[in-house]
Amino acid sequence: MHNTVRFILAGQVEEVHYCEATRTVLEFLREDKGLKGTKEGCAEGDCGACTVVIGELHDGGIRYRAINSCIQFLPTLDGKQLLSVEDLAPDDNHAMTELHAVQQAMLDQHGSQCGFCTPGFVMSLFAMYHNEPERDVERSEIDLGLAGNLCRCTGYAPIVRAAEQALEADRKDRFTDDEKHSVELLKSIQPAEMLVIKSENGAFYAPRSINELCDLLEKKPQATMVAGATDVGLWITKQNRQLDTVIYLGAVTELKQIEEDGNYLHIGAAVSYTDATASVSTHYPAFLPLIERIGATQVRNAGTIGGNIANGSPIGDMPPGLIAIGARLVLRSSQGQRVIDLEDYFISYGKQNLQPGECVEQILLPLPPPEQIFATYKISKRLEQDISAVCGAFALQLNDGMIKHARVCFGGMAETPKRAAACEQALTGKSWSQDTISRAMLALPEDFTPLTDMRASKQYRMQVAQNLLQRFYLEHSATPYPIRLGVRNV
Repeated sequence: MHNTVRFILAGQVEEVHYCEATRTVLEFLREDKGLKGTKEGCAEGDCGACTVVIGELHDGGIRYRAINSCIQFLPTLDGKQLLSVEDLAPDDNHAMTELHAVQQAMLDQHGSQCGFCTPGFVMSLFAMYHNEPERDVERSEIDLGLAGNLCRCTGYAPIVRAAEQALEADRKDRFTDDEKHSVELLKSIQPAEMLVIKSENGAFYAPRSINELCDLLEKKPQATMVAGATDVGLWITKQNRQLDTVIYLGAVTELKQIEEDGNYLHIGAAVSYTDATASVSTHYPAFLPLIERIGATQVRNAGTIGGNIANGSPIGDMPPGLIAIGARLVLRSSQGQRVIDLEDYFISYGKQNLQPGECVEQILLPLPPPEQIFATYKISKRLEQDISAVCGAFALQLNDGMIKHARVCFGGMAETPKRAAACEQALTGKSWSQDTISRAMLALPEDFTPLTDMRASKQYRMQVAQNLLQRFYLEHSATPYPIRLGVRNV
């Protein structure tokens, strides 16, 4: 094992020998390094004022991704590059005396007023500058890329114009010029052993293999497992909780893999939403509009499908759709593997089918049969960065106009994501028709007794659940209705 967090900052190797397991990257930048460009706005990964960019080795080069530094734990940077807005400043050492293209565009287009949110927008644009293909970027892509950055005074039109200017073709900057040097620096700090950082209040472990992880969990079954920390980070910033032991899953090789075996798509529990999106949406295109509404780019770059499941929330966005298609879980401990249906993982509110020393290793998505129709919908007060009031998912197999098999699942309607047994019974073996759908809608009150809370009333939830089934039919009937509004599929 090694006990030093090493990462690249300002073009140099930064070494941190001691820190709290849950010290955030934002705290490190502002308090330890005096780099005040990165701001704290919400401290929960919503506003984007704290956006920084993480660089990682990928396919012989460096892949840059925006993340929220307010909820990212400092030890997770081990072996990576950290870029803040200060890194974009003119650099005399590189004969770069001009602003970076994204900064110049914000200036030219008057994209800043009070300036508090501006560094976050600049870093999100910087990540897009390096990630978006060199072509005319669509407005919808800009909206998607900047959805995690909020501005309360300037208005978004000048910021969008700045994005359009910055993302024009022939994008080159000193980071592309210096990539070879940066790659060598990153290679020199790649950890070969498990990172262990201890402090007075706890310890941070970053195992490198699934066996190391399982050995740790056997010894420390009460440890808090963290992948993207998009939920656990709020325990620290909003609830002021102390975590004695944190085990980071993002360095476990086996948990970062995506494979297909002809029957299932295997997604490692530490695969981020961003990395999983292409594979998942290739087989299930209906997941794409849902995934694009999970948090924002910064959240999807860090958050994982495995974490969304393991958290056990009744309003998690992915479980209803995954349960509807019959997904399974591979659970792992030092005793070996255990495979269960995903729906059997959720026992009751706050209780999951996870034994001491066990973790989620993989999510198994069955490849869809050709006759299957599938959709999943999220209902929330805001388009992006909001928690579901209701999330519904429908997977039906049709044969000659008859419903051969039906799986219907809802989140937000019960204490766990739950299938609608009476609704499924009303659909199975019946004709694919409005009459069948109407009867199935009337069966939903037999399946659910939803609660009223801050997000929705019980009456609203029931009506929405019924309406989503109607929407599913309208979208997949012989003459689909044009019911999607706006430039984004919602």
